[in-house]
Amino acid sequence: MEDSVDRHIARWRNKAPFDERVEGIVTRIQLLTRHVKQAKSRALAEVELQEFEFETLHRLASRGEPWRAAPSELAAELVVSPAGITGRIDTLEKSGLVRRVRADGDRRRVGVELTASGHARWLEAMRLCDTAESTLVGPLAPAERDTLNALLKRMLLEAEDPGTTD
Repeated sequence: MEDSVDRHIARWRNKAPFDERVEGIVTRIQLLTRHVKQAKSRALAEVELQEFEFETLHRLASRGEPWRAAPSELAAELVVSPAGITGRIDTLEKSGLVRRVRADGDRRRVGVELTASGHARWLEAMRLCDTAESTLVGPLAPAERDTLNALLKRMLLEAEDPGTTD
């Protein structure tokens, strides 16, 4: 069975220097990445979240109850400026998904925590994203998933720290 990448490679065969195996792998990864992003966007839209909102809720939820962090920690993890994280928190607070809480010992220190509503919305988004991702991986048998996961991990380890894989 032929896919869009097979047709892409056929169009370029003998017209440009490239390794067909490498081109097939990289182009399929790029297209699958696009499909994952589209599926995630649809899932988030279903729960009325934008990606930046989801990512902020996700960072808070990863901490466990009471799902709290300092704005500076969130800014560092999300790689946004202090002004950017303030805007995100303002938006999420207006939606009732997070609240600002003052530290007991030092009222100048403010933390951000998920509300029950924020946690519920995050959980629903996670459920929808998992369903979408599982559908994309669905054609693979469990052993194939393990093999693909191991191969992609080897590639990623090399990309993240060249020279570490053998």
